[in-house]
Amino acid sequence: MLLSVENVHKRFGGLVALQDVTVGMDEGRIFGLIGPNGSGKTTLVNIISGFLRPTSGRIVFDGREIQAEPPHRIARAGLCRTFQITLNPARMTVMENMLLGAKQQTGEQVLRGALHPMAVRREEAANLQRAWELLEMVNLHHHADEFAGSLSGGQKKLLALVQILMAEPRLILLDEPVAGVNPRLIDDIVDVIFRLREAGHSFFIIEHNMGVVRRLCDRICVLDMGQVLAEGAPDDVLAREEVLQAYLAAGGDVEDA
Repeated sequence: MLLSVENVHKRFGGLVALQDVTVGMDEGRIFGLIGPNGSGKTTLVNIISGFLRPTSGRIVFDGREIQAEPPHRIARAGLCRTFQITLNPARMTVMENMLLGAKQQTGEQVLRGALHPMAVRREEAANLQRAWELLEMVNLHHHADEFAGSLSGGQKKLLALVQILMAEPRLILLDEPVAGVNPRLIDDIVDVIFRLREAGHSFFIIEHNMGVVRRLCDRICVLDMGQVLAEGAPDDVLAREEVLQAYLAAGGDVEDA
């Protein structure tokens, strides 16, 4: 199993945000995390990615416990994430943003960079080539010299996704990858995720768009009030009465559920 969340609890003072949450996913799969607003999805993802620590429980990634690790070490281990609101530096170009994502570059260390100039040049050339290939894959290569802040919302989501690929992750955690994106670009994002899965990438996705969840996910988990309400194949889980009732009780749209 690539990722295992085991009996995770999270308290904020007297508020219980997560209670005995256990989920897991295998490599090469797309796992979806859904639930009404306030169900604990973001808290769980922040714990998995190291931005919060659980009150109790374990997070095991690729056979290694990571619940006490900081975000940068988790990312270096191969678990990388995007955010609902993209955080790419707006006043850097699209290509500069891509090159930021390349991992463990020799030139970032002054002494090693000075002692191994040829290695630095080779890495820079390889990273630039990889960045062009990824930008072409998502049709952003024409925007390579533009500021990232000039992109549309959907294009920023695509940039955040391919920037992560520069780090060669084992697992990509996507926080609402199609939120606020126009329908045409939603199809583009879904297509890119499918192609990456076919190439061997694994995804853990939070998403409110149930059409996208049905199209993308091999397996989903529903959180409600900090607990696992249901888990299984999307069509089976989304047909359950208790899942529909959870969305309605939270004031959600029937179409969402």
